[in-house]
Amino acid sequence: STASAEPASPPAAVAPTSSSPIPTIDAFHAGLLGIMKDAKTLGFQGRIDKLAPLLSRTFDLDFMASKTVGRHWATLSAADKKRWAETFTRFTTANYAGRFTGFTGEQFVTLGVEDAARDTRLVRTKIVVPNDQPVELNYRVMLRDGQWRVIDVYLNGKVSELALRRSEYASALKRDGFEHLVASVETKIADLKKKGLTEG
Repeated sequence: STASAEPASPPAAVAPTSSSPIPTIDAFHAGLLGIMKDAKTLGFQGRIDKLAPLLSRTFDLDFMASKTVGRHWATLSAADKKRWAETFTRFTTANYAGRFTGFTGEQFVTLGVEDAARDTRLVRTKIVVPNDQPVELNYRVMLRDGQWRVIDVYLNGKVSELALRRSEYASALKRDGFEHLVASVETKIADLKKKGLTEG
């Protein structure tokens, strides 16, 4: 059989067995390492500017945004969905800029891939930290238009970032409403920036 799929065959049916998500994660880690090595020179805003295209290439941020508010997503207007996706994306970018503030010899190591639920895969990796315990970091990926995209990150290998955000955001949306939720996340972004601008 040839490498080019026939139009009649659904891409999702053949792609998971014929392509690996590892290059997507390796490229993301290479990008992160570059930002970490230049972190001090770039400063907080510089890291955001570099991270924004890297994250949008690697993560399905719109999908993740929809999942962080749970069933409430269906009740939002198209304009509010767009606004929430933009707010979530800016928060995620600022959060990464606040996390990766320098380089002390860390290495990203990809350990392997496992099949996961609902046609997703789990890419298992770890960050090797000099003179410290390695940090397990696993990525759940899904095919989107023929590209592997991250839809969740498991901190310490097990803690779903999406689940953490959903427990926080969905309850805030139910309790206080959409405008208050957006305002609270905007405050978090501002706090991250303030902290980033005063970093030593």
